[in-house]
Amino acid sequence: MDHEKITDGQIIDLYFARSEEAIAKTQRRYGAYCTTIANSILHSSADTEECVNDTYLKVWESIPPAHPGNLKAYIGKIARNLAIHRYEKERAEKRGGGEVPLILSELEECVPSPSSAEDRVSQTVLTDALNRFLGRQSRQNRIVFLRRYWYNASVAEIAKDMGLSESAVKSILHRLRNRLKLALEKEGIL
Repeated sequence: MDHEKITDGQIIDLYFARSEEAIAKTQRRYGAYCTTIANSILHSSADTEECVNDTYLKVWESIPPAHPGNLKAYIGKIARNLAIHRYEKERAEKRGGGEVPLILSELEECVPSPSSAEDRVSQTVLTDALNRFLGRQSRQNRIVFLRRYWYNASVAEIAKDMGLSESAVKSILHRLRNRLKLALEKEGIL
């Protein structure tokens, strides 16, 4: 199977067959994607490389039994979660600095923390509510939100990439957080 023509379904089939070729195909198809996600959080090539390798291991361990409907999103979520966990672990004793603590603090008022979210509502319900919320936003607002809170981009990076001023990006994010909080309250999640 040529990596240019292999589908996600074929890659998943390789995992189910327990073929080590699955990891190589995953690496070719999604290696740069995972690296971008991990590096946006870790800002260290060594940590990023280790995180991406851990991602492949985690995917190998989880498929099967998991059978993801969207392999790219599945792998991206694993890479992101591993990078955040690594970031928090390595910087537990170092308070302050960096984009991740700032980003997480921005969302504290409108999204329950993972532990309280698990106590109040399943992760699936929260994810569905976030997806519904984002589906009601303009394309620009969705991009700004996801760039900030999924890809951990700085306000300056978002502004530059989207041709907006930093104050416009901050304003969009502020309004989105307020709308999200109201939407989650309305659905009984907060």
